[in-house]
Amino acid sequence: MTKMIFVNLPVTDLPRAMRFYDALGFTNNPQFSDDNSACMVWSETISVMLLTHDKWRVFTSRPIPPATSSEVMLAISCESREAVDRMNEAADAHGGQADVNPVQDLGFMYNRNLADPDGHVWEAFWMDMSAMPAEE
Repeated sequence: MTKMIFVNLPVTDLPRAMRFYDALGFTNNPQFSDDNSACMVWSETISVMLLTHDKWRVFTSRPIPPATSSEVMLAISCESREAVDRMNEAADAHGGQADVNPVQDLGFMYNRNLADPDGHVWEAFWMDMSAMPAEE
């Protein structure tokens, strides 16, 4: 079996969260979605499970942090610098927030951070390994 990752995120409004992730380029897998959760697919090996707070509490009794806090930043690769920009623009236009941290442009690597409507932080990045500076 191919190794995969399913990132589980608690959300306050499932339809809004689904629209947001759809706008960023994720697609819904209805096979793993219902009235309390949605599987949003980024690639063959990466999916995001959006869970209502009630559904989240089925898996853990730990408290859901407020949207103004950060516990993790999820980095996701994009095919170009322009794709990174488009993802941030889509976040801003669909209830999220673009550039929650300073933009980083190292030439060979470019990233911008965005937050979804529930405050989950994503680092959209592009990297050209062939242009990476040689180690000294």
